[in-house]
Amino acid sequence: MSNKQKDLFDDRHEWRDYWDDMPYFYPPTRNTEQRNLVDVTDLQDFCSLKTNQKPIYPVYIISKGRHENPQTAMSLESMGIAYKIVIEPSELCLYEKTVDRNNIIVAPENFSQRGNGGIPARNFVMNLSIANGDKRHWILDDNINGFGYQKSGRRVNTKTNGDMFGLCEKYVDKFENVKMAGIRYRFHHNYVKTPYVINTRIYSCILIDNSIDQEWRGKFNEDTDLSLRVLKEGGCTMLFTWCYCNKAATMTTQGGNTDGVYKETDNRKEFAESLKNQHPDVVKVVKKFGRWHHHVDYSSFKKNQLIKS
Repeated sequence: MSNKQKDLFDDRHEWRDYWDDMPYFYPPTRNTEQRNLVDVTDLQDFCSLKTNQKPIYPVYIISKGRHENPQTAMSLESMGIAYKIVIEPSELCLYEKTVDRNNIIVAPENFSQRGNGGIPARNFVMNLSIANGDKRHWILDDNINGFGYQKSGRRVNTKTNGDMFGLCEKYVDKFENVKMAGIRYRFHHNYVKTPYVINTRIYSCILIDNSIDQEWRGKFNEDTDLSLRVLKEGGCTMLFTWCYCNKAATMTTQGGNTDGVYKETDNRKEFAESLKNQHPDVVKVVKKFGRWHHHVDYSSFKKNQLIKS
């Protein structure tokens, strides 16, 4: 395990003091026999909770150019989670073929024409949720083809149990200063020793506190940028690892930013440098595996402590 992985997954917060009324967290094991006992269909621990913890905060999906395969919408429907998918006016007739019209919100303009990717749409959703009087809102990417749970280092997919959203909300509401929370990617689940990690980047499947002073900005790495601005103001972020989302890797699915800002430039150094320019105090541009990446040092935010509600 690299030093970076050790730092991310250490016990920097005693989560056991707060994890009451939440699903049992199965720590990973390197014992092959024990790992094999976790069958891919073993959801009984989660389905037997019968918590009926469907989300109380609105769930929004921002989508463009993916009407033929609205993966996130179909995943949420299979789990019985209500949602609204936000699209541009020019694509309404296309999305109506695959998504119930009652679940569609048509934005007042074609945001993509501004050239800032999904940023205008994200701010539209935030302002809409605030206007509706919501305390928080979920905002999801449109290329998530399923969700599941972590159990003893194994990943267990689910097509039916959507209580993870409500359970995550309930846990976040135990603290007064968690300004961003989210559900981790499926392929980032190695060495998970705690059911969540605090004060790191939140991405793709995000629960936002509507009281934050910041809006989405920029063109690239907007999720990392917003996470850092929240942390710099003294707030906390919480990335859940006891559950996960099956999000497609960036630039592997047509539509969205793949056909927008990423089509205009595939210069990964430009992506990384844009974040460094926004946060030169904590971001470096490095070359790994033959490609340019941004490297964020989150160590200075260890001082941001959770405040119990």
